[in-house]
Amino acid sequence: MSDFPEFEVIPAVDVQDGEVVQLVGGERGTGKRYGDPVEAADRWIEAGAETLHLVDLDGAFEGERVNAEAIGSVVEHVPDEVGLQLGGGIREAEGARDLLDLGLDRVILGTAAIETPEIVADIDDTHPGSVVVSLDAKDGEVVVSGWTEGTGLDPAAAAARYEELGAGAILFTNVDVEGQLAGIDREAVASVADAVDIPVIASGGVATVDDVVDLQAAGAAAVVVGTALYEGRFTLREAQAAADDA
Repeated sequence: MSDFPEFEVIPAVDVQDGEVVQLVGGERGTGKRYGDPVEAADRWIEAGAETLHLVDLDGAFEGERVNAEAIGSVVEHVPDEVGLQLGGGIREAEGARDLLDLGLDRVILGTAAIETPEIVADIDDTHPGSVVVSLDAKDGEVVVSGWTEGTGLDPAAAAARYEELGAGAILFTNVDVEGQLAGIDREAVASVADAVDIPVIASGGVATVDDVVDLQAAGAAAVVVGTALYEGRFTLREAQAAADDA
């Protein structure tokens, strides 16, 4: 499941306090609520989603999975043919393997991968291609712990390092533009995509269908879209069709 044979638009189902929420700039407390996660998942699958991007937002901040019940409901509900990737609060290899065995296709590791890089190779040994390393950038620097701590790492250099360790894909989020519907940073995405041969999933700032097409042109294999879809800026089908045409 690590490959994206064709460019894919992936809806985000970010969960806080058991509800779908979209944060602005990764800042806790800025979220707008969009209801029940299972209902959101249904909506995006009906709209043609081939993959869903699940995030335990509380888990990202707390360092442990908080919304396991709500996210578990989504995992149980979603048909097998729909891909599922989950991030937020996954810190241990054993916990990641348990999630993969439960039916997730990919686990997304951010803080854990930065703090203990060998966890990537450890999980890849038993579940090849299933680890997505999340590199969240703020002011051109990788940040961790719910986007609150700088690491001094350059995103492109970090991406290349994790490819060597066995990452199946890189999730690159530009926190500076996250949730703001203000447009993307194409150059930042291109620099990460150029640094690796594995798929790069772009996230952050998508406001228009043109942004989606630009990310595809920058070398991304997929894009995660949250706020723009929830706010009805465009439909999932419109975005996917534009990417397919491009």
